[in-house]
Amino acid sequence: MPLRPEERLFDWVDYTVFGAMLVLSVLIGVYFAILAKDKQASSAEYLMGGRTMGIFPISMSLIASYISGISLLGIPAEMYVYGTQYWAIVFSDCFVSVTMIYVYLPVFFKLKITSSYEYLNMRFNKAVCIMGSGIFLLKMMLYIPMVIYVPALAFSQVTGVNLHLITPLVSIVCIFYTTVGGLKAVVWTDTLQTILMLAGVVVVLVMGTWHLGGPGVVWERNRLSGRLEFLNTDLDITTRHTLWTMLFGNYFYWLAACSVNQAMVQRCLAMPTLRKANYTVLILAVGIMGLVSMCCYTGLVLFAYFHDCDPVSTKMIGKSDQLLPYFVMEIAGAVPGFPGVFMSGVFSAALSSMSTGLNSMCGVIYTDFVTPCLRRPISEARASWIMKGIVLTIGVLCVAMVFLVEQLGAIIQAGKSLGGITTGALLGVFSLGMFFPWANSKGALAGGLASIVFLAWLSVGTQRAVARGVITFPQKPVYTYGCPEDILNRTIAFVTHPRVLEEPLAVYRVSYMWYSVIGTTITLVVGMLVSWATGFTDPATVDRDLLTPVIHRFLPDPAKRQAKSHMQLEKKS
Repeated sequence: MPLRPEERLFDWVDYTVFGAMLVLSVLIGVYFAILAKDKQASSAEYLMGGRTMGIFPISMSLIASYISGISLLGIPAEMYVYGTQYWAIVFSDCFVSVTMIYVYLPVFFKLKITSSYEYLNMRFNKAVCIMGSGIFLLKMMLYIPMVIYVPALAFSQVTGVNLHLITPLVSIVCIFYTTVGGLKAVVWTDTLQTILMLAGVVVVLVMGTWHLGGPGVVWERNRLSGRLEFLNTDLDITTRHTLWTMLFGNYFYWLAACSVNQAMVQRCLAMPTLRKANYTVLILAVGIMGLVSMCCYTGLVLFAYFHDCDPVSTKMIGKSDQLLPYFVMEIAGAVPGFPGVFMSGVFSAALSSMSTGLNSMCGVIYTDFVTPCLRRPISEARASWIMKGIVLTIGVLCVAMVFLVEQLGAIIQAGKSLGGITTGALLGVFSLGMFFPWANSKGALAGGLASIVFLAWLSVGTQRAVARGVITFPQKPVYTYGCPEDILNRTIAFVTHPRVLEEPLAVYRVSYMWYSVIGTTITLVVGMLVSWATGFTDPATVDRDLLTPVIHRFLPDPAKRQAKSHMQLEKKS
């Protein structure tokens, strides 16, 4: 299929549509800061929305937060380059929601905390709490720059505007409404952005399928190229994607990302009852499954369209993450406003993830780091200003870190590889506290730190090897036999001779999807060994509210626990 002879860019209608999305986001922030009945003047209102939020906005906020621009652009690129095995992640997402409802959420809801890491202080001690908070902040500082970079890359593709110009401009909008409007502004802008995101995905998917002649054509062209792969049962842990990595590896990754993540816990605790919070989690699971599946199918549409003239190998675009915006301009660049709707959807996904990250980081920093340092209570107004300053500061830092993200490889792999550094440790420490009443604070601290150190070494080393081309992954075939002759002639100039590279460490070849499993396992094993070596905690002395309901039936009888506590108090007195 011949490529377009000239580059199509945004016109004034597209800029108007895109600008309207940004203006509406700003107005929502202004409304909750100035015009709303309940002003964001207290910490409870600013961080928790007064714990009176409804199911619909919270559900939309969670969906928007977890389906970022990385997903909207990275998943279709993943399908195009590596095939459909990644699609199997939707099954593990179902099990994650059930686990959250029955295992983790009841504990957090009963404690009525603001920061999920307050739990670690209650169950262990302040040092473990600080470690957990620090791990979360590290995770978000690695994640948010990628969230900003991906849509900025797409916007640069369809407008010609320099990536480093659009990044700060759009980020300022997000930082503004998050800073002035608090959780309510974040949640309601997320709701708007979820609608725009869904509209962009659906319109691209439908228009692309119609342009190609129907789903049958899409499916057949992908089948002939060998991209339809759902049941790869290879047990080799170095295989990038298999059925097992998607079911088990992604289960642990998503469990950590949802069940103990401050962004998730904070929104669930903003609900008035646990029952409503559970409904929110179920809606989140359905929404993620639907949107991920649509993104996966969009990747099949991309290959079906470019099946005979790959724009990456012909250097029409620089990276596979630019495939979707390039495709949009191909099929609908002449339709007024359509590219603007698409980019509004992509940026909506990014802004919602960024605002959620900023708001949740603010909650952790203020609760776990600022409050303990205050010598005397401060007014709610002053607390509100401190939190706004925190959001502004970390927002600026995240924008500055976008320059580092450009050096990474495929964005889906890079995101989960770097996320794996922290997710395993966090899930491990919380699970150690909730499932193992014998675990002590020394064990939790040692397990978390051991996991972080090992996964940081593994993830950074692997990403460096990938960036240098030392580690490569088998890709599905692409073709250029349908390209115009001038494109093929120009492509010859880009051909390079392969270099002989050093062999990387064998452990660097382990699939990035296992990182969270490895991190969680290290935390639990080291945590229990150190707890044993330093003296197990007596299960009878651990408050039942700090343990998951799943193990309550195995705990000592409450009457015996109370008698033992009285005996200990008498000995101390």
